[in-house]
Amino acid sequence: MSLTAGIVGLPNVGKSTLFNAITNQKILAENYPFATIEPNVGIVTVPDERMDVLKEMYNPERFIPTAYEFTDIAGLVKGASLGEGLGNKFLSHIREVDAIVEVVRCFEDGKIIHVDGSVDPIRDIETINLELAISDLEIINNRLERVAKKARTTKNKDDLLEAEALEKSKEALEKNIPLRQIKYTEEEDKLLKSYSFLTKKPIIYLANISESELDSEDNEYVTKVKEYAKKENAQVVSLCAKVEEELSELDEKDKKEMLEGLGLDDSGLNKLIKATYDILGLATYFTVGKDEVRAWTFKKGMNAKQCAGIIHTDFEKGFIRAEVISYNDLIEQGSELKVKEAGKARLEGKDYLMQDGDICHFRFNV
Repeated sequence: MSLTAGIVGLPNVGKSTLFNAITNQKILAENYPFATIEPNVGIVTVPDERMDVLKEMYNPERFIPTAYEFTDIAGLVKGASLGEGLGNKFLSHIREVDAIVEVVRCFEDGKIIHVDGSVDPIRDIETINLELAISDLEIINNRLERVAKKARTTKNKDDLLEAEALEKSKEALEKNIPLRQIKYTEEEDKLLKSYSFLTKKPIIYLANISESELDSEDNEYVTKVKEYAKKENAQVVSLCAKVEEELSELDEKDKKEMLEGLGLDDSGLNKLIKATYDILGLATYFTVGKDEVRAWTFKKGMNAKQCAGIIHTDFEKGFIRAEVISYNDLIEQGSELKVKEAGKARLEGKDYLMQDGDICHFRFNV
């Protein structure tokens, strides 16, 4: 299951530095707007201590943790929806992602130019969110008249429902309410999916702070961002992009020592990855054996048959049943054999809702 988060923000807020940390690639990170022209894509390993335990237990030939894709998109400026800066090129790239990570500058540094001349995270957030809303509104206005006319003519149920959903969306955006805050029915969600509305995507506000503030209470800028995010039930992650970049260049031992020296129990990047998993409603199941230990990402609420299809479509088409044990039971008992002897191994049918930490073997016949 391929999932992507788009890293966005005004120029010079630390996006490209953060992306360097995410992928340990040395893309251009200069002190001027549009240092990133084409979207840069990087794959990162999702941190999961359970994988390390399974690796130790099975000593497999192949070890494949689950991964997550981050796309670094060129700095947005006021008027992007009208073609300013990189304009709609930026907006077309961001429509392809599953979630938005909005980097917000929450530190003072006279050496780094702010595109608006001063540090004001709420102004920056509102600038970006307004551009996203205007872009969505333009799509709605272009489509709504045609859909409404078709619905009046055909009286088709789906056309009528789509017109109503678009009208509901338009009213929300005109009141400065992002679409992710609107409650849609399952049918409306399905009809609106193809539009890939920007303000409907889940969002995380990433507060980029200075190294000196890592082990202290939130500064006034971060506090304001959290207050803003709370109104729309969004998450906030604080980190220092520069420190994350330095950490990415170290081996695990040195990284641990640096984190301890900074008074941190985990990197900001790991917290960000976990936060993106949370807002997208993702979880992990495992397949294990001497040949391979592998983690698989699935959306909470998916059944066993659907999860089998993540491995291969044939697994879903010919699904018979799933042999399932929980990670916690495996660790408690010490081996698969002992889990079975304790009566805690299960055979589940196609409608079984997969749980985070399930260890599965799928039986299928094509």
